[in-house]
Order: sequence, then C-alpha cells, then structure tokens
Amino acid sequence: MKTSTRTPQWRVVAASVCGTSHTKNKQLCQDAHHFVILPDNVLVVSAADGAGSAILGKVGAMVAAETAVATICAHQEVSRRTLVEDAFVRSLLTDAILAARKAVEAEAVACNKQPQDLASTLIVLVATPEIVAVAQVGDGVAVAKDRIGNLIALTMPDNGEYMNETTFLVSPGAMEKVQLKVWRQSVVNIGVLTDGLQLLAMNMAISAPHKPFFLPLFDFVASAEDKIIAKEQLVKFLRSDRITQRTDDDLTLVIAALTD
Repeated sequence: MKTSTRTPQWRVVAASVCGTSHTKNKQLCQDAHHFVILPDNVLVVSAADGAGSAILGKVGAMVAAETAVATICAHQEVSRRTLVEDAFVRSLLTDAILAARKAVEAEAVACNKQPQDLASTLIVLVATPEIVAVAQVGDGVAVAKDRIGNLIALTMPDNGEYMNETTFLVSPGAMEKVQLKVWRQSVVNIGVLTDGLQLLAMNMAISAPHKPFFLPLFDFVASAEDKIIAKEQLVKFLRSDRITQRTDDDLTLVIAALTD
C-alpha cells in the first residue's frame, strides 16, 4: 500500500477587530497583522498594537507589521536549511525589528509627526515544522504547540512597572528590551496575539498558555479549508460576548496549523 509523501503545509487564519471601547468612541482599530508563507514552508507572521495615546497608532502598527514581514521575505537565503543556524535566525529577526522601527520613523517624518505619534508594539515570528523563532517589543504573546501537545509561551507581555504601560517600537532603548526566543521542536501550531487577548489566553500567574483557549482554536484552523469562511468565523468569535464581556480592547489573533 502506498503512503503519502506530501509535506505538511501551513494553514493560517488571522483577524484584527476593533474593541468595543473604540467602537463606542467611533475610533479605528489600532491593531494590525500580516503573514506570508514562503515557498520552503517557512511561515512569517507579525502583529502590532498601536498605542492608545498615539494619534497615528494605527498607521504605525500597519507600517511596523508589514515592514517586519517584508524584511524577512526579502532575504533570499531564508529557507528551512538556513534556519538551522541560531546566529542567522537571531540576525534575521533583529534586522526585521530594526527595519520596522526605521520605517515607522520615516513615516512619522512624511506625516510631519513625531515617532511617538505612530507608537506601536511589534511581534514578528518565523516558523517551520522544525523551529519557531520570535522577536517581540512590548506586550502581547506568541505561543507554540509541539507534536505531543505541549504548549509553550515563547514570549511574555512587557507590561512595564505600571498598569497598561509597555515598551513601544519607537521608545528609547526599545532594542535593548527586545525578547528573542528560538525554540527547536517539532512544531504543529503557533498563535500570536495582541494584548487585548492576553488575559484570556494566558495564565499570567504561572506564565503559561491557557489550554482551553488555544486548543479549540488550533483544532479550528487545522480543519479550516475555506480561508474566507474561516476568517469570518474567527472575526465572529473575537466579537462574541464570550470575548467582549472580558475585554474592550482591540483584538488581533493569528493562528496556524501544519496540515497534510
């Protein structure tokens, strides 16, 4: 009997939705996300959360998220083979964060604003079936699941000294506060989310992902064959009473699964 030789491929569902507090105040969603699946089954994901105090936070988040992914994709040598080298992976992610910061600063000049007016957090992640690596500035969380069902928080929110305080991409000293994690395991799922979901998705007391939150979502994306319908369902979930009764912030969630 013949057995399948197909290589598992990434399936991704992602959405950013406006929080109920922003909707009531007729404000735009300040979150942004972006992802690309490269030919060698390399998944690149970003998520950004514009600062509530930044008048162009949405613009900053969009520029940061898109630039980070584009910077990684522009490296022609990115492949499962080159990602076996930790030094290359760390350099790749650091370059993406730096490029995003410079792009936001350039956009601020173009808009005749200060960089702080475009402040946002940023998470950028690279994943293959053998590795997941992530760099993060600010709050939000990146999570991975291995083949035997273990969930690991690759990053933890940088919430600063006071409530609702964090480090932004354009903050002084932001590059010194970048969280950078390389996790070499047989990866089957990843999740990236902004801070609006982190109290629902994480057990902060033990710094661990909340399985009842992630596992159903990972099952959902694994079976999501129609991308349009799947995104509609994810948006509906993020706008459901189950979520909005516990958070009024903007919400971004990117979930991915390796599927045959």
